[in-house]
Amino acid sequence: MLKNPPPSPSLDHPAADMCAETALRTLKEITDAAAKNKKHQRAQRDGQSHEPGLIHALQLIKVIASAAGGWPSKKIDALCEILLNISKSSNEFLTMAAFEVFEVIFAGMTDEMSSAKLPRLLEVIGELQPSQNDSQLLPPWIAVLSRGYDVAAQVAPEETFYKLPDLFAMMSNFLASPSHNIRVSASEGMISFLANCIPDTVLLDPSIMDEKVLEKLAKNAADLLSVKYQAAWMEVFNVLGAMFDALRWRAAPIMRNVVETVGGLRSNESFMGKKEADEVLGKAIRAMGPDNVLEYLPLNLHKPIPGQPGRAWLLPIMRDYVANTRLQHFCSELVPLSEVMFGRVMSHGDAEKTMEIKIFETVVHQIWATLPGYCDLPLDLRSAFTEETKLPEMIAQLLYSQVELRTDLCRALQNLVESNKAIAEIEGEEDLVAQSRVSKVDAQENLNHLAGLAPSYLGALFNVYNTTLPQSRGNILNCIGAYLSITPADKLVVTFDEVSRKLEASLSESKPQTQKTKQRGENTNEMPPESHTLMDLVITMSIYLPRESFAALFNIAAVMINKDDDPQLQKKAYKLIPRLAESDSGRTALKDRNTELQQLLLSSAPKATGPAKRDRLAALTQVVEYLDDSDLHFIPSILSEVVMGCKEVNEKARTAAFDLLVLMGERMQQGGTVVQSKIPLMDESAPTVPASLEEYVTMMSAGLAGSTPHMISASITGITRILYEFRTSLPDAVITDLVQTMDLFLTSANREIVRSVLGFVKVSVISLPGSLMLPRLQSLIPNLLVWSHEHKGHFKAKVKHIFERMIRRFGVEVVERNTPESDRKLVANIRKTHNRQKRKKEEAAAGGADGEQSNKPEKRRSKFESEYDEAVYGSEDDSDDSGSDVSDDEAMGRSGGRKKAKASGGAYIIEDEDEPLDLLDRKALGNVSSTKPLKGRAAAQQQQRTKAKVDLDGKLLLGDSSDEDDDMVLDGGDGAASLEAGINAYVSAIKGQDTGARRGRGGKIKFSNRKRSGDDGGDEMEVDEAEVAEKLKGGKQQQQRKPLGGGRVGGGGGGGVGGGRGRGFGKTRGGRIDKGGRGGGGGFRGGRGGRGGRR
Repeated sequence: MLKNPPPSPSLDHPAADMCAETALRTLKEITDAAAKNKKHQRAQRDGQSHEPGLIHALQLIKVIASAAGGWPSKKIDALCEILLNISKSSNEFLTMAAFEVFEVIFAGMTDEMSSAKLPRLLEVIGELQPSQNDSQLLPPWIAVLSRGYDVAAQVAPEETFYKLPDLFAMMSNFLASPSHNIRVSASEGMISFLANCIPDTVLLDPSIMDEKVLEKLAKNAADLLSVKYQAAWMEVFNVLGAMFDALRWRAAPIMRNVVETVGGLRSNESFMGKKEADEVLGKAIRAMGPDNVLEYLPLNLHKPIPGQPGRAWLLPIMRDYVANTRLQHFCSELVPLSEVMFGRVMSHGDAEKTMEIKIFETVVHQIWATLPGYCDLPLDLRSAFTEETKLPEMIAQLLYSQVELRTDLCRALQNLVESNKAIAEIEGEEDLVAQSRVSKVDAQENLNHLAGLAPSYLGALFNVYNTTLPQSRGNILNCIGAYLSITPADKLVVTFDEVSRKLEASLSESKPQTQKTKQRGENTNEMPPESHTLMDLVITMSIYLPRESFAALFNIAAVMINKDDDPQLQKKAYKLIPRLAESDSGRTALKDRNTELQQLLLSSAPKATGPAKRDRLAALTQVVEYLDDSDLHFIPSILSEVVMGCKEVNEKARTAAFDLLVLMGERMQQGGTVVQSKIPLMDESAPTVPASLEEYVTMMSAGLAGSTPHMISASITGITRILYEFRTSLPDAVITDLVQTMDLFLTSANREIVRSVLGFVKVSVISLPGSLMLPRLQSLIPNLLVWSHEHKGHFKAKVKHIFERMIRRFGVEVVERNTPESDRKLVANIRKTHNRQKRKKEEAAAGGADGEQSNKPEKRRSKFESEYDEAVYGSEDDSDDSGSDVSDDEAMGRSGGRKKAKASGGAYIIEDEDEPLDLLDRKALGNVSSTKPLKGRAAAQQQQRTKAKVDLDGKLLLGDSSDEDDDMVLDGGDGAASLEAGINAYVSAIKGQDTGARRGRGGKIKFSNRKRSGDDGGDEMEVDEAEVAEKLKGGKQQQQRKPLGGGRVGGGGGGGVGGGRGRGFGKTRGGRIDKGGRGGGGGFRGGRGGRGGRR
């Protein structure tokens, strides 16, 4: 009834008032009852008994509010007051329900008819402002207010924008609150206002009134950097960053004070928030442009201004944030600075580089690292990227001469094209704010300007590519692709013809690869043959070529695919076919020439080399995708090759083979005809059969009669994949036949065949219906158990895992009934293991019930990319939750102590002994620290503790445990500490705690390999970081130590008395070195108590 109001001038439905009054009365009664229960401190269960009633009452209000006309105007005040009180509840469901009601009310006011109620609603919410320190009610109130003004900005953008300074001023008061929750909520509210309440018209064409409002906002933002808000500096920086994001280019010059203040804080060495300040300055650079920011905060590198610090730290920030600015600024300011710095480097000559020269080199690299940002949709491309500025010519010269700058230069050239293409290809109406002030017309003109420069740049890039090592070519090839995409068709054809001519010439000059040249080709420091380089360029150009060039392209592919004397060239030729499928014209050509490609690929099969297998399978995939219904004989023609690909050593080749098997199955399922007489080596009288999934499985089953175990194993693996993929489409009779056949193969004596059959059985147990599998268990289980006693190739573990899956799927009684008496101990063992794990889980859950909710393990994410992989390779452990109930910190005795310290930590003022801190100074915030400053001896000791450790040669020791004292580490500790460490090392060495060493009778040292409780050692195949660090310390650093007796030192931890991790000094007699046993390194042979030695 409420959704169909009668014709009336009133905004509200005639019955809405009565319905709202009834719903409000019910809601108020329930909330009062709940509050009364809480007041009398009843049991928690009784106190929550009214919550379902509350949620139901809120649902009724939501229904009324969502009706035509929305919630009645006269009842808004009472509703808002009740909803805000409910929203401060500790019950998250109630809070969510209250917010949903607000959301429905606001959503109903977006239409033109109901929007007249919005001012009154916002007024009521504003009047309900809680106390400034109410940490329960303020956050939800701020959230509701933010959402309200979001809706208001959609209905009346101009009026809402004019209210923004007052809203900002009100919210800034909450940033001074001692409550962290209030400060965060206030900052999020301010960020919401900035994101939603500044209309695009203000940015594109502001009026005088708009500019005054923006100036007020900027002044409010600058005030937030005073000492009054020092407790909220993190939140303030978030707000400032959001303001730069919202104001975009209008931030200059009104935000100058903010930039200068934050820049001053960043230059202060004692300021603790450098990372956050960098982010604010980065957003300022992106919004205002680097030209404005560098005007306020000069780099001061070439001609420093007296009294101002150097700001080389701005260059990395510019690298990350510069975009959509004036390219002319780079030409006029940064290029001259780069020339000055590079001149200082060159003036040093060939002498050994000093630290100063290395700094100059770094600055040069950082300057050019900003160029990709300057080239990301520049505003003045056609005027700045011309012969007059000499920038295009300079970039071309640097591509040749400065190898280390090539990556940045190629990215810059690529950005020029791709950023403008993105704008030019936008469909629909223009949005100049979203398009960063570059219209589609401007973007297209920019592309036309770059197209004129493309041929010369392509020539330079081709030459540079030809002289670059393969591992460094990626960026150059991407840049070539970008310029090929905008090159005019006629010039592109000329370029392609020239490259094809050179490729033909290089092929006639090249010699067949011998084994020696193949091995030399694998050396990454040698240039590949010219034919390989030119073929890369042909592949890159292929998708941009016009249709008339495809004939020459296919001729190149036909020649290269048959070159079995150069596997790498053959591999590149196969890549050409999938590459063509990336463009519309290429896909059309693949369809038109599909028959020709079928013949080419079938005829070249005997010449396919190992390295080209994966790319050949990818090429076959493209051909299968475009097969006509009459050409399905191609599928059985290549089926044996694809099936054998399932056993390839290369993982990517195996994946490609599996995917192609599935694709061929899908193609056969779609229907068509298989002309068997066209299949190679098939009799011409072979009948034509209709294509179907059953026919496809029959074709694959032919491989089970293969002549070699490898072929049979590959066929079983392929059938397994097909069975899993099409298990719901295959008839039950076909599946039953497959399962029966595999049951027979389990009795084979060949391990390779049985290993594949075990994979098939596992997939069958997991995925096939129980009605098909239960009748087979009687023969399947005894055949499986034959291999449960085989330890080679993990057969025993595989069989056990299949039994675990069967028990989980069919129940332990069914499995046990079909298991012979002599093997039932395996089932009993699985059941005991399962019960033990279940019991541990329950105990862990019970122990962690009193802990925080945040300690619950996250939902397990599969580590497999597909369901099939998980079915085949998933283990018993995968089915259980691997998340621990105890966090890593708690397990190592660091249970939340740091968090408490961090949460309760106060703020400290850092000041000089001679000069007190000026709290009115803008830079005062930089002298506020969250950690207590150390003074005098304490500071010296702290500096000594945190100083990097070095060895005798002055080399840094990385990965060294902080709680171990190595005698080779010059940590400069005091005498008492060193003495205590020496005593501890001696005791540890005598006890042999960490080495497994024990003193036996007569004082002889014995080694034990047994694991002890608390030992960190896990599986021998697992690499532990601590173990690696220990090996490094023992292997590399100890070799540099000279023993007192003058003998040579063995590797490892030998040399200590008792061998305790190399601690202490062992007495030596200059004996020779022996290789260490397991767990220890070499020791001094003949030395007293030396650990190592022969075992």
